[in-house]
Amino acid sequence: MNQELLLILDSIERDKGVKKDILVKAIESALMSAARKKLGKHIMDIKVEFDQETGEFKVFGPDGNELSGDFGRISAQTAKQVIIQKIREAERDVVFDEYQRKINDIATGSVHRFEKGMLIVDLGRAEGVMPRRELPANEQYRQGDRIKALIIDVKKTPKGPEIMLSRTNPGLVKRFFEIEVPEIYEGIVDIKSVSREAGNRSKIAVYSKDDKVDPVGACVGMRGQRVKNIVRELGGEKIDIIRWSVNTGEFISSSLSPAEISSVKLNEEEKRAEVIVADDQLSLAIGKKGQNVRLAAKLTGWNIDIRSKSEIEKLKDIAINELDGVGPKTEKVLKKAGFKTIGDISKADLKELTRVEGIGKKTAEKILKSAKALMEQKVHEVRDKKNRERKEENKQAEQKGGEADK
Repeated sequence: MNQELLLILDSIERDKGVKKDILVKAIESALMSAARKKLGKHIMDIKVEFDQETGEFKVFGPDGNELSGDFGRISAQTAKQVIIQKIREAERDVVFDEYQRKINDIATGSVHRFEKGMLIVDLGRAEGVMPRRELPANEQYRQGDRIKALIIDVKKTPKGPEIMLSRTNPGLVKRFFEIEVPEIYEGIVDIKSVSREAGNRSKIAVYSKDDKVDPVGACVGMRGQRVKNIVRELGGEKIDIIRWSVNTGEFISSSLSPAEISSVKLNEEEKRAEVIVADDQLSLAIGKKGQNVRLAAKLTGWNIDIRSKSEIEKLKDIAINELDGVGPKTEKVLKKAGFKTIGDISKADLKELTRVEGIGKKTAEKILKSAKALMEQKVHEVRDKKNRERKEENKQAEQKGGEADK
């Protein structure tokens, strides 16, 4: 076995990347354990020596004499077991390192099985795990189906590397664009941010470092082919491609696409934007169940309040004495400073109010908070009224249609 062992150790070092010294030390450690088991666990002075030329392992007891007998057979078995174990460990380490480098990249595999609410994906050299929360609700897979997913984490486990996958992560959309759009890969076009409601809709903000390159056009591609390829990979998910701008107001306006925005007012301290739209653009700006404004807020990192022009007009006439913290004295100084209605207050910020004589920071904060709450209340009242009127109109139209059929 001795010369054969040396050849095996050299081969493993060359092919598997496991250093010969590591294998030798592991075998020595295993032989010492075997010797203690034979002689007694309390025996500590046991030595193991390995001859690099012959490949012989020798075990010496506390008295310095070589232990013979079964140790030739034991050493051969031990060497074999340790080598197999180290090869497995080395292969696991190689796979772990390989996929560790691939975090935030896309893995392609086939659905292997379903286990405890998780999708197990065969990636070839390893298995990927996708919890139910990482799979869009509208996507269904069967055993053997091909699947692409984002690698979001890699963990070491006793069974080997556990590769966590996701098809809901916004990074998946970003990575698809990086692969599909050469201008992004080459660094001409940057992806500034991505917001996503997986399986339904995504927004992606892009910017070009070259004035001659249109970032939105580059991502859409000729006849929309590039974005169509990505939409297909995402199972039909809609994608809004937004032009990023250093001008926050412009960026927020673009983020609410496809709605047309009339104006944007920014509150830098609270990072809040008040967006005004025409009445016929309100539902488009907000989106179904608030999806459009929600995605825009995630994309820009700003809180966005959307108001229609008619709502703002109705708020302008509400007197400031309806606000908490505004008594006769405060009302007088505010009116003197030009703040006569809630509409006037809503246009101001904390600094402007504290400049008014007799208005301290705490009072100004209270007034602004009250104005915001009252505006929200009135806006909801106006919208509820409009919805009731719309429902009534639809009901009457249906009744007329029914009568006409008769």
